Amino acid sequence: MDSFDTSDPWIAFLIVVFCLALSAFFSGAETGMTAASRARMHSLEGAGDRRAAIVNRLLLSRERLIGAVLIGNNVVNIGASAFTTSVLVSLFGTEGVIYATIGMSILVIVFSEVLPKTVAINKPDQTALFVARPLSFVVALFGPLTLAIEAFVRHGLRLFGVDINANQAVLSASDELRGTVDLLHREGGVQTDARKMFGGLLDLEDLEVADVMIHRTKMRTISADQPSTDIVREVLSSPYTRLPLWSGTPENIVGVLHAKDLLRALDAVKGDADQLDVRAIALDPWFVPNTTSLADQLKAFLSRKTHFAMAVDEYGEVMGLVTLEDILEEIVGDIKDEHDLSVQGVRPLPDGSVNVDGSVPVRDLNRAMDWVLPDEVATTIAGLVIHEAQTIPDAGQVFTFHGYRFQVLRKSRNRITALKIVPLNRAPAAG
Repeated sequence: MDSFDTSDPWIAFLIVVFCLALSAFFSGAETGMTAASRARMHSLEGAGDRRAAIVNRLLLSRERLIGAVLIGNNVVNIGASAFTTSVLVSLFGTEGVIYATIGMSILVIVFSEVLPKTVAINKPDQTALFVARPLSFVVALFGPLTLAIEAFVRHGLRLFGVDINANQAVLSASDELRGTVDLLHREGGVQTDARKMFGGLLDLEDLEVADVMIHRTKMRTISADQPSTDIVREVLSSPYTRLPLWSGTPENIVGVLHAKDLLRALDAVKGDADQLDVRAIALDPWFVPNTTSLADQLKAFLSRKTHFAMAVDEYGEVMGLVTLEDILEEIVGDIKDEHDLSVQGVRPLPDGSVNVDGSVPVRDLNRAMDWVLPDEVATTIAGLVIHEAQTIPDAGQVFTFHGYRFQVLRKSRNRITALKIVPLNRAPAAG
């Protein structure tokens, strides 16, 4: 192109450098904007940062943002390549095309792609804030063209049965949060205990009362039909402060006796337990469906200002009890105090295997051993083995599933009472 003054190489050099700088800006801006923390930007906007407000506004119309960046990036890249080619062809003839192709490929890849994107991916928030104002001008400049291209693309994709207007997220918000926490954990930014707490908090919507309740076969209850003296003795020997009262049959729960209320009443009668009316002291039982989600049950505990509820099935039969502590333990792990019973159920062995009581919940074992056994189909380890085996196995039988080997150690009637579990990637040597 004779119109360019090729006799002055500095003009050509400055034009190419300017185009490469614009290309680097667009590449870094795209990476920084897409990798920036939305939570961080919202926090900064709330603190009065105008650049963060611009970033959030641009991210609300992500398609238009990406479209404007791509248009600008391609325009300057093509312009720089075309100008360089015309200059080198005028200087070296047809061989200039080869020189221009090799030279511009190296320059664009190194200085306009890899370098700015590397900087942006390492400091995405700072990059997004830095490019926010000039990028908003670019988006406004190319806005009409971007809208036209978007409309054309949408109509073109519809011909192939793809409707991009159906903005259905592949992952839910909780799944995205969980994935982010897992990624930060792998990168060392979140400790294991914190990851488990985040996971437990996110699981509250998916778990039901039946998943964490104390089953009725393990409930410690007191018969209200026995003498008051015996009731007082049982309450004082119990490690729990709240105990269900039953009358007639253990399934007929008639109240919940609080140890503090009993002691106050006992003090009022000068310690004469025979004068106590235990049923009058007891609180009315609160029955909740065992299908209630833990998130809803937590809200119910907080609104009623109580910590104890009886879980019933669809027929109204008592299936167990749930406490506020049971739900909190799903978030923070096992909570113990000086009166808690020492529960033996998970016993790791030196060879990497684990002896487990059949009644141990799958979720508790996963927490204790950092395993990922499925807890959707069964609550306890014994239930998981029975579900996978499709039968009630006998002692000595061995099953392999989900990456673990399960050996039934003991069985009592139709209940599996003890198992040995071996992770297959750490299976002990035979013999």
